[in-house]
Amino acid sequence: MQAPSLPPLLPLQWSSGYVSYWSPMRGDDQLTSGYCWFDYAREVCRIDGLFNPWPEKEKGYQLWMSEVGDVTRGQSLQKKVAYRRGTPPSGDGLFADVLPEELSPFQELFLPRAVLVDGHARHSGWAFVLGHRADIWTLDRPRKTPLRFYLQAGTNVLLRMVSGNDPQHVSVRDFPNLSIEEIPESIFAMRRTSVPLA
Repeated sequence: MQAPSLPPLLPLQWSSGYVSYWSPMRGDDQLTSGYCWFDYAREVCRIDGLFNPWPEKEKGYQLWMSEVGDVTRGQSLQKKVAYRRGTPPSGDGLFADVLPEELSPFQELFLPRAVLVDGHARHSGWAFVLGHRADIWTLDRPRKTPLRFYLQAGTNVLLRMVSGNDPQHVSVRDFPNLSIEEIPESIFAMRRTSVPLA
């Protein structure tokens, strides 16, 4: 199979479940998962899922977060729930604490549509990922570990992203069921459910 000469744009809109993990997995590493939606025509995205950039024992809880980022509005709305394990004698179940919502500035989608084109990604071979033959696109970064994107061969369908600054311990995110079907506008509604404290 001949290598493509130019990197593709990601689909104009897409959504997928994801699973995030480390390679190799170490003692405190967490496997997390969720769902994401990207609509580049509307310049909006949303990610729902577990989001633990720390060992659970460090914070004492796992964090679930839903974030809608809207470039046109220049805002991101985050809704969070902390799940912590019960300790004896209260039991060993999970307890949920709703955290305050956060409204933050938002200037760019988490994953730009032209990330491969603008980053001058180079084709660096093929691999089998999630049952598919995949093109590997490598995006070099000054003084950092390169980013690798695995797209279903000959298409712009994203299957896997590999990132991180330690080449011996990289972050992997798999997208096992990417869909390019139309995303309802309601998915990106930025409705606040709590009243800011005075």
